[in-house]
Amino acid sequence: MTTSIKETKNPAEQWQSARTLYPLYSALAREFVIELPAIADLETGVDVPTAEAIAQAQEWLLSVDRQIQVHQLRQFLQTTTLTSESALAALLRHHIGKAERTDSDRDKIDFLLVQFFSHCAPPRLDDAEVDLAYVANVLRPVLGEANLTVPAWLAPLEALMQEAKRCPNLNTLFTSRVIERGRKIKTSSGANFFMPVALVAFTRSSFLMRRVFFRLMHQDLNTILDGLRELEQRGVATLDCRKAQFSAEEPIDRLRMICNSWKVMFQAEYSSGQALAMLVDLRTAVETALAKSGVNTKAAAAGVAEFEVRDDGASA
Repeated sequence: MTTSIKETKNPAEQWQSARTLYPLYSALAREFVIELPAIADLETGVDVPTAEAIAQAQEWLLSVDRQIQVHQLRQFLQTTTLTSESALAALLRHHIGKAERTDSDRDKIDFLLVQFFSHCAPPRLDDAEVDLAYVANVLRPVLGEANLTVPAWLAPLEALMQEAKRCPNLNTLFTSRVIERGRKIKTSSGANFFMPVALVAFTRSSFLMRRVFFRLMHQDLNTILDGLRELEQRGVATLDCRKAQFSAEEPIDRLRMICNSWKVMFQAEYSSGQALAMLVDLRTAVETALAKSGVNTKAAAAGVAEFEVRDDGASA
């Protein structure tokens, strides 16, 4: 049974991978102002390189890897027009195929697998369809065949997923620390993380968790916007939003504008960063103001418009 993904040794495959990644990595380096020398044979697209050229290309790619953090890779891939199925596959094979992998490589692989799966999966994919076999089939081009016998240490992932689905809002999701507990399984897995079945299981878990996150995030935003509209109709012009790091008399128009901008900003990833903490606290501030004005907050929340979550976690 295959227990991990092995390093690719074929020089022709290494060169083809380098040719695919070179324009992507060059653009990435420019965006984050990383000084790197140009590789002449990759610039000109040499078909039959020397062994020295292949080695130089591999060292160049590794040099970029050492300087790029996972959040920078995430930001770049979610904004560049260079992202494609072949580019994501090449990035994955490059990182998975390393002889030695760092924690940074693990985090990049974790992110790239979900991106690849999201890119390849059909639109309107139902959660019930996203089982291990389905995910393994989509990931086969980068992982090959995977034995899907799940080891005991991966079993908690399903329980965490079900717990996340029961969360009624972002605040509950964050305070439950279900996302952090899932990450702890990854970070404590060591070399076992790179077992094909583990990569498939983590991809499935992260994809479904991200869907939960985006559903709750949009639900919170829409609840806030509905609450602001209700308050405005009752003659309220400002809110005390100091807990959410705004002013004691924050104009409702400005809060509406901020919420609409957050819908775009939060397309990146799920986390419990400062902006999301502000979102959670802003919902509390709005609900507090509604309660003081005598509005039934449950009735206001019931007016939230439905939305569809696409496979990339964004709302349609």
